[in-house]
Amino acid sequence: MQEELEILYIDDEINNLVGFKANFRYRYVVHTASNTADAQEILLKNPNIRIIFCDQRMPNEVGVDFLNRIKKDFPRPIRILLTAYADMNTVVDAVNKGHIFRFVRKPWMEEEIISSIEEANKFYIANSLLDIRNEELQKAYDELDKFAYSVSHDLRDPLTGVLSAVKLALTFDQIEHIHKLLTLMEDSLTRLDDYIDSLRDYYLLRRGELQLSEIDFRELFDNIKQFYKMYTQNSAVTFEINVHQMEGFKNDKAVLELILHNLLSNSFKYQRAESDKKSVTLSVSVANGQATIIVSDTGIGISSEHISDIFKLFFRGSDQAKGMGFGLYNVHSALLKLQGTIDVKSELGVGTTFVVVIPTK
Repeated sequence: MQEELEILYIDDEINNLVGFKANFRYRYVVHTASNTADAQEILLKNPNIRIIFCDQRMPNEVGVDFLNRIKKDFPRPIRILLTAYADMNTVVDAVNKGHIFRFVRKPWMEEEIISSIEEANKFYIANSLLDIRNEELQKAYDELDKFAYSVSHDLRDPLTGVLSAVKLALTFDQIEHIHKLLTLMEDSLTRLDDYIDSLRDYYLLRRGELQLSEIDFRELFDNIKQFYKMYTQNSAVTFEINVHQMEGFKNDKAVLELILHNLLSNSFKYQRAESDKKSVTLSVSVANGQATIIVSDTGIGISSEHISDIFKLFFRGSDQAKGMGFGLYNVHSALLKLQGTIDVKSELGVGTTFVVVIPTK
């Protein structure tokens, strides 16, 4: 039985329903209805129905009217009309009103029904793929519009800061005033550099194949610890690392590092300023062909109303640090590429924990 191919047959003659199901139940999943009201309920409960056969001479509502009425709520199923009265007026009416794919005369022949189903299924697949592509294209257009606007805004902001500082510096003679402006310019250019790094990561995740290599998490985490050593010393943040790896793990090291650095940078940036016990913990356990990575912190936390939005492009949940809204979006995109998952638990004023699971390749 082709379980993926579901068919709905509508006919007010019970013998026809029984005969249709008896003939085709081993080839397809067959649903039957003796009236259009029941047929609509079946369509609601079975969204995978691909093909609808409907008799034209139905009580209370002719087949053409029914197929026309449901096309708004059920646009994808392919419609086939059954009729013993296949005059030209019926044909024209059906094409204009019901978007009928084809006609089958009653009494039908098994070969004609099978031929109709095969043709209709090909048409369904082609239309469904087109619908999916159109949805993906619209989503891409929407994201591109948002991307273009945000990029122009976020690039202009630090550049405007530098230009304003330069103009103001030209009016000063005292070196200490100029030093203050140079500090402001440095901050703006650092933000611009961070933004360019985020853009690089953004495009890295959308181009090219994965570069697989054996991952030694002890070595990888040691390098990460050295990377954040200066920050932890200057900010009085305890950085604890735990590695439990008893088997090999293969993946794309660059994409893994992108995920880790984006999660860790947030954990360090969003610590509670008033806390005297600031900490970030990074741990990994490799077992059963997957790596479970946990990043937890004692930071400001994320409000429950924002949890579902944090992985969206350009979303910023706090003004404590000057982020560009790329970090967690890039994490989510990277995990899609690695076929991994991420779960987040957070409490305001307590901290946040991210649990990432990535399969070996």
